[in-house]
Amino acid sequence: MLNTKGIFFTGVALLFLLCASPLLAADLDRFEGLEGSLDIAGGTAHIPVMNEAAKRIMSFNPKIRITVAGGGTGIGVQKAGEGLVDIGNTGRALSKEEVAKFGLQSFDFAIDGVAPITHPGNPVSGLAAQQIRDIFAGRITRWNEVGGPDAAIHVYGREEASGTHEVFWGKLLNKEAIIGSANIIQSNGAMKVAVSQDANAIGYMSIGHIDDSVKALAVNGVTPSQETAVDGSYPVVRHLFMNTKGEPKPLARAFIDYILSEEGAGIVSAAGYIPVR
Repeated sequence: MLNTKGIFFTGVALLFLLCASPLLAADLDRFEGLEGSLDIAGGTAHIPVMNEAAKRIMSFNPKIRITVAGGGTGIGVQKAGEGLVDIGNTGRALSKEEVAKFGLQSFDFAIDGVAPITHPGNPVSGLAAQQIRDIFAGRITRWNEVGGPDAAIHVYGREEASGTHEVFWGKLLNKEAIIGSANIIQSNGAMKVAVSQDANAIGYMSIGHIDDSVKALAVNGVTPSQETAVDGSYPVVRHLFMNTKGEPKPLARAFIDYILSEEGAGIVSAAGYIPVR
């Protein structure tokens, strides 16, 4: 007997693919006829998204050159505000003072969580929020106090201008002072390397950067992930922003619109973040 039901669904799937491909191609069509350079800097959580978008755009139109640099949220604000880059990325919303001082405009494109992390060999898989506060404040100093090995805890943090730091410090640490002996790390990537090489480390980083080289700690029994960030069960979340000085120039405007497009949302998701549409 002929399986007409299977043929129907196969036909629907094929029709969807045929329709979807032109739509995704059309997302890059916005760069047709444009040329010039686009400089981007700032929050390091943004880098995987920016790099992948830049690669696709420059492949589509070789007359466009895009550079992507990190430096953190503070650098994103400063360089965009001083006109040194076309887009400055931040891992938090701009303050009223920053908007007034620099005349910046913000474009929200992703939701990200910030997770406490340890070395993957550490037997501790989760902590209470208060235990994490006590560790970062220096009140708990050894892993055996929280179910781990008899070893000193090595605390790793980020610089104060970091958006990753701001959300972790504000939403999980309740803005308590961090122990003065903490090792200060300059980016999410550097944090991952540092913690992956220190069996007694604890740090924090963007969920989108986490891989098997580090372990995300559950907080009050909730494992940090895209899913728990979306459903609200994991509360240490933030939005990622692209910022421009005044109205974006045509190439910057096209880039921002591309990040907010259907194809851009796919890039954001593939990097481990939740697209804001």
